Amino acid sequence: MKKFVFFNALVAALGGFLFGFDTAVISGAEQDIQKLWGLSDLTHGLAVAIALYGTVIGSLLAGFPSEVIGRKKTLIIVGFLYLFSALGSALAPEIYSFMIFRFLGGLGVGVSSVTAPMYISEISPAKFRGRLVALFQFNIVLGIMVAFISNYLVEGTSENDWRWMLGIEAFPAFFYGVLVYFIPESPRWLLLHKGNEQAAKAILAKMDPESVNESIDAIKASVIDVKENLFSRKFNKPVILVFLFAFFNQLSGINAIIYFAPRIFNAAGLATDSSLLSTAGIGLVNLVFTLLGMSVIDKVGRKKLMYFGSVGLMLSLALIAVYISKDFEEIYLFFFIYIGFFAMSQGAVIWVFIAEIFPNTVRAYGQSFGSFTHWLFAAIIAHVFPYFANLFIDNQGPIFGFFGFMMLLQLLFVWKLMPETKGLSLEKIQKILKIE
Repeated sequence: MKKFVFFNALVAALGGFLFGFDTAVISGAEQDIQKLWGLSDLTHGLAVAIALYGTVIGSLLAGFPSEVIGRKKTLIIVGFLYLFSALGSALAPEIYSFMIFRFLGGLGVGVSSVTAPMYISEISPAKFRGRLVALFQFNIVLGIMVAFISNYLVEGTSENDWRWMLGIEAFPAFFYGVLVYFIPESPRWLLLHKGNEQAAKAILAKMDPESVNESIDAIKASVIDVKENLFSRKFNKPVILVFLFAFFNQLSGINAIIYFAPRIFNAAGLATDSSLLSTAGIGLVNLVFTLLGMSVIDKVGRKKLMYFGSVGLMLSLALIAVYISKDFEEIYLFFFIYIGFFAMSQGAVIWVFIAEIFPNTVRAYGQSFGSFTHWLFAAIIAHVFPYFANLFIDNQGPIFGFFGFMMLLQLLFVWKLMPETKGLSLEKIQKILKIE
């Protein structure tokens, strides 16, 4: 693999680090915020979920700047959104300004979840694409782990420790915004949307000099009509596949656990210090098993990983549902098992699959649709979870039993509908899906 390709993919993927940090850091602050401003369960749910609603809108709109101003400039904007959000959330004097700045961070997450995987998929050779796009997911879970550890270390250091938890993100956000200036634009975007074949060839030559002309011809041949509508009949199959994939990703309960892990562990009987430490453990397990998933995704394939994960998630969620109400002090072990299966399957595969399943002509808007679906359901679950957690405060088993049932449905989806895309060029996947 060319160092040029790896460096550019890694820089774009660092947006995932901020994505993960921003997503998880609220878990250490959310209970303090509720007490400080005396929030009801539903208002508190909104304060936590507001970033996700921003993510929904950001993912829905991200296709437009990605197409019009390019992938690179869009990623630069993402860095500034993260920076303003971190500083504003940390300094917020009351709940409304807090929610505004968290919303801005959510916009950054939404745009990043669309543009970064798309950019990486467009600069990556087919045989390395799975691993390179999965760098984005690796950085997400790295960001989650760092946020959990940061929360644990900052906890109790001051009266307003939650403000420090949120404000620390400003440092990596600034660093990311600077690094993105040094990566090139996507050669596919330059060719398809700017007609700049010379610039596209120059970048492709640095990626894979032996196949420059072949790549240019394949990109040109993939173009049917740049103004095509994503929701036209010919794109029904990738649209349905991506919708269901993103739907099941969130109905696994992953973001409910990441956002509210300390609360869940406290309800299960763990002391506050133990719950925060167990939350950091979730971040570490997530990181290790994401690395494992990345190492095999281009060898084993996307579909087999999803088979493996669906079965594992069903079993681990069943164990959580049964034992969470039995004062089982080691309940966190079942959550670790759950996270491991998720990281190796859905976690490693989702952004790869969404980034590669759509044709060149609608990829930006297809990626936007997939991320929108993902974050819409994430926002809904995060918003209502505090309500259901209190409704089932003595036994949260039914909540996790529901998530387990959804993973049974995911298994059926993988078996009946999901195609294998391992080792195929983006243009070849278009042909396999019979998009003419």
